[in-house]
Amino acid sequence: MAGLDLSGFIRLSGLDQVPDALKRCAVAIGNFDGFHRGHQYVFEVLKERARERGVPAVVLTFEPHPRDVFAPEPVMFRLTGADAKARLAEALGLDGIVVLRFDRAFSQIEADEFVSRFLIRALDVSRVIVGEDFHFGRNRRGTPDYLRQAGIEQGFVVETLEMLEQDIGPISSSRVREALRRGNLDVANGLLGYHWFLEGEVVVGDRRGRELGFPTANMATPAVFDLAQGIYAVRARLGERLFNGVASYGKPMFNNERPPFETWLFDFDEDIYGHHLSVALVNHVRGQRVFSGVDALIAAVRRDADAARAILATAGPISDLDRALGFFG
Repeated sequence: MAGLDLSGFIRLSGLDQVPDALKRCAVAIGNFDGFHRGHQYVFEVLKERARERGVPAVVLTFEPHPRDVFAPEPVMFRLTGADAKARLAEALGLDGIVVLRFDRAFSQIEADEFVSRFLIRALDVSRVIVGEDFHFGRNRRGTPDYLRQAGIEQGFVVETLEMLEQDIGPISSSRVREALRRGNLDVANGLLGYHWFLEGEVVVGDRRGRELGFPTANMATPAVFDLAQGIYAVRARLGERLFNGVASYGKPMFNNERPPFETWLFDFDEDIYGHHLSVALVNHVRGQRVFSGVDALIAAVRRDADAARAILATAGPISDLDRALGFFG
């Protein structure tokens, strides 16, 4: 199925019907969880190669993560799902993204069928960019060398890129996850090159925040969500509107089993159940604490809100990508 929005960015779920606008593309293939600075380096090379040849620049990725498919239950703390990847790809100036569903049947596709079915017949690729450790096809038999030979035979160019490193070490999705687990947003956002965000539908919670005087917009969290529990200064988008706020993850004083992510939007009081909300994490204010009672909790929330307001008063975008994502006016 194909989806085309007014800006010209094309998102495909599968490759059954590829519009002509994406044919002969230069394509980068990978999981790309996080779209971090290392991935962005790949995408910059991709765009340059595409411009040189006058062809579209496209990302081909997979959902869900293969590790979750082969595990008895979800194990991956995902940085970016399909919607977030599409949003990031568009913000980066790419022409399209293809999200292929990864399941056990997909994992059994032979490497040569992957090339002929997806790369040649569906996309008619002109260039393919992958990481040096990229593998595909049944039993991971498809390697960069295999792909390079297939390109020679089928008429497309293959380019492999090494992992990008900073002075603090290699940039990887696992390092971003670990930083988020520790509540170290400076490191996580620095590796990403943008403020990490989560998004989803606003759901009905226990309404305890409203009773205490600070109504929150709640989003359900996935089965594996290893963000450090605590309080965060955030920027939030509701449609075209942008808000400052303070968010809480974790409920040590109440039911703390798979808690929602709760955001208190400053200077806002509307019923937004069922609406789509995007929340970017700007700063980790503090970890979760258990208070002596409700009055102490309310006082702490007010202090947290003051701290978040002060942080957000001087916060700005990390990069052009961060600005393009729209969390900063």
